[in-house]
Amino acid sequence: MLSYVNVFAQDIHALSRFYIDIFGFEEIAEIASPIFVGIRTGQSNVGFNAPEVYGLLQIEDRKPEAGGAKFLLNFDVESIEAVERMTEKAVARGAVLIKSPCRTYYNWYQSVLADIEDNIFRINHVI
Repeated sequence: MLSYVNVFAQDIHALSRFYIDIFGFEEIAEIASPIFVGIRTGQSNVGFNAPEVYGLLQIEDRKPEAGGAKFLLNFDVESIEAVERMTEKAVARGAVLIKSPCRTYYNWYQSVLADIEDNIFRINHVI
């Protein structure tokens, strides 16, 4: 079982709130700290780590260089309409639309966006 996908964020509160607002996820209050926010997504969780965590984990030498996507978050939703609705909601909250919702060659309906810290994510519905 995948328990967490962790995202390094400049503002863990703003970025976690961004995803909570769009998808209706729930913050896991009992594990929150000044350098971590976790959210329940259903099957697994997403954790948002402040930059201080690089030192805590002794991985300072692995801080990302400027530019280039380092991961891709995928969120599955219940319908084509939900893809469109949540895409609009994400853009209204500051996301940048990279690829408008469309049917893919692998028979998914999806959009591709960059969140408020320029991380890439997709909103998917498997047709």
